[in-house]
Amino acid sequence: MKNNIKYFILAIGLFLFSCEEVVDVDLNNSEPKLVIDASIKWEKGTPGNEQSIKITTTADYFNNIVPVVNGAIVKITDSNNTVFNFLEDGASGIYKCTNFNPVLNGVYTLSVIHSGQTYVATDKLYPVPAITSIQQSLNGITGNDIELKFNFQDNGTESNFYLEEYKVPYRPFPLLGVFNDEFTNGNQMFSLLIDKDLKPTQNVKFSLHGISERYHNFMNILISISGGLSNGPFSTPPATVKGNIINQTYGANYPLGYFRLSEVEVKNYVVQ
Repeated sequence: MKNNIKYFILAIGLFLFSCEEVVDVDLNNSEPKLVIDASIKWEKGTPGNEQSIKITTTADYFNNIVPVVNGAIVKITDSNNTVFNFLEDGASGIYKCTNFNPVLNGVYTLSVIHSGQTYVATDKLYPVPAITSIQQSLNGITGNDIELKFNFQDNGTESNFYLEEYKVPYRPFPLLGVFNDEFTNGNQMFSLLIDKDLKPTQNVKFSLHGISERYHNFMNILISISGGLSNGPFSTPPATVKGNIINQTYGANYPLGYFRLSEVEVKNYVVQ
């Protein structure tokens, strides 16, 4: 009986082995595109003089390493023609500035020169309200999920657009979302986090960014196609989404990424 079982198992193994087939998946390869992550963020209560811009290129699907771009010439110019130079930190592809001067509603122009081509974009620095209070309660289907509500007063004299960002200790990447005041202009507004995995003593870092309508729409598309940006908005994109940066040298070779400037309100909250 034991020998029969051995032969039966051997027969199954030979059958499975004989059915193996190598399948080659033909993935389209394209020329790498420049990716410019130029998010200038001025946190309330800080000078805002230290800023950075990251420049990479897209890579093949199975490449786990994001190629960085070295040797680019990067600068931002304000409306008074003051130039802020961003110098590369070693060979990291991260370009840093230590004397940036943020001015609310100020207009700034980004210039990136790489491989003989010039990329430019213009945006203004959008203000953001202060967080007025933080509320914690229980919610969700079971009634045991922790709910955090970050309240703020919207500016009723203009249309406003916001980016919300949550950093929680058990998630490798921030949770991102965008919203606007189309139906709540001038009212008390809030950003809401409900998560069954939240536990007492855990720290939640919440950031509220003031953004433009165009950036709101850009991020809304990215969030929709990437399932919550689990790998970050400027990792290898799951689809081609054009930002506001144009190639002045050769328009068809447009970069990916976005140039935006935001005032940011940051609050850390320890779950009770």
